[in-house]
Amino acid sequence: MPESAVPPAEPDAGAEPTRLVLQHPLFASLGPPLFRRSDMDGAPVMVVQLGEREAAIPLRSLQREFGIADDSEDGRLLARTAEALDFVSVLRPGDTLPNEVLTGEASWEPDPVHFEIAHTRLRVRLADWLGEGAGAERRDLDAGSLLAIANDPGLRQQVHHAMSRAAEALGLDTPAEVIGLLETLGRELAYIEALRDRLLRRVRAMAGKIERLSRGWRSDASHIETLTQVKRLTAIALRQIVTRFEELDAQTGEVMAALRNADSQKTFIRSNRDWLYRSLRAWAPILEQWDTAAGQFDEGTLALLGRTYQFLAPRFMPVTEWISATRPGKAEPVNRAQRMIW
Repeated sequence: MPESAVPPAEPDAGAEPTRLVLQHPLFASLGPPLFRRSDMDGAPVMVVQLGEREAAIPLRSLQREFGIADDSEDGRLLARTAEALDFVSVLRPGDTLPNEVLTGEASWEPDPVHFEIAHTRLRVRLADWLGEGAGAERRDLDAGSLLAIANDPGLRQQVHHAMSRAAEALGLDTPAEVIGLLETLGRELAYIEALRDRLLRRVRAMAGKIERLSRGWRSDASHIETLTQVKRLTAIALRQIVTRFEELDAQTGEVMAALRNADSQKTFIRSNRDWLYRSLRAWAPILEQWDTAAGQFDEGTLALLGRTYQFLAPRFMPVTEWISATRPGKAEPVNRAQRMIW
């Protein structure tokens, strides 16, 4: 048979799909749909055009109404679509699913400086493990300090000495294998350094501006409650984010343990990376406004405080308190757990 006449290979029936290709006739009959998260509650929805109006149908309701079972091909793909919407804003039929749900890799990249910070942090920890470094004094170096010593000849020599000892301790044949493990772990941790910069640093800066506003407040007393609530909820949010980074730093801080358990460390880092990245995507519109906010008492600041409260309250205020704030006199006497909504 001529090469041109060879039929294309059939797709592997057991392989997970990599593109959003749905089979149910529904998805073609309603016109080209798109998938996104609802502006109201963040639920994954299918959006179709019905005449001049747009209809958003929750995916769970869609499956229930049209009998799309969870274990069917379309059901599994809709579940992956819902997961994918944590990492992309919109999916359309034929789109490739993001890397996070396909391979576990990230669909975005850190800056070169974040790779340098992550690799330097690991090298410092390896040198300190050998006992030739400054020990605890260098354990908590910030990004600026790490960049300052990245090319330090003394650190380079300490790391060189540590490589052979590390290879012996890990049961590896050559120091080159240690370098490979450090490179792999450093690449994963570069994403954490990027999120430390793009999320944690900016939330801290926002909290600082809000604190300065509260100290210098001279505006109408009717606005003081909003400022007080925004300050309190920002502190709660910041504590949650800081805790994630503290857990990551504690888990990966013992460099030899991290290198011995490289696979489990990768899984742990990626799980937290994805949580932090989902958080960043949710925070981004508010952070972009606070990044450029002057922190002066004007109508723009008051409006930004209002928008910030609307963002923070459903995510960080205890449910009973949120109901009471939005429906005075109608709060139910329940003790529900705080639920994060990204």
